[in-house]
Amino acid sequence: MTHAGIKTVILLSFVLAVGFLLIILSCALWGNWLPILVALIFVLAPLPNWLFSHCGGDDFAADYEGSGPVDMGRFITSTVVVTGFALPLVLAHSEIIRPGACAMSIVGGSLVYGTILAYSAAFKQEESEYE
Repeated sequence: MTHAGIKTVILLSFVLAVGFLLIILSCALWGNWLPILVALIFVLAPLPNWLFSHCGGDDFAADYEGSGPVDMGRFITSTVVVTGFALPLVLAHSEIIRPGACAMSIVGGSLVYGTILAYSAAFKQEESEYE
């Protein structure tokens, strides 16, 4: 497996900066700072998956691919991600934020979460069988 280089880090940091810029602009342009919650939600979204991934099965149960805690972490992560997409839509529907702020915060949140996923995939260290 090839290791990600400096170009990958620069690209991911640029996309992350654009995502946060869109979220902050969705708040600042319309003077309502509620869409900033989307940034917090998408930054915290991978946390349950990361925490519960260390609770996998033992080495002797190789025939079963998943485990309860890992599945629970994936479920909580997917719930948080859906909340990150749904919160701006609900706020826009109830006319608390403007539709433009809704669209900008959803696109910015998608960029932030996608960057976190791409970073974790690019720099994932595979465990050796002998370690």
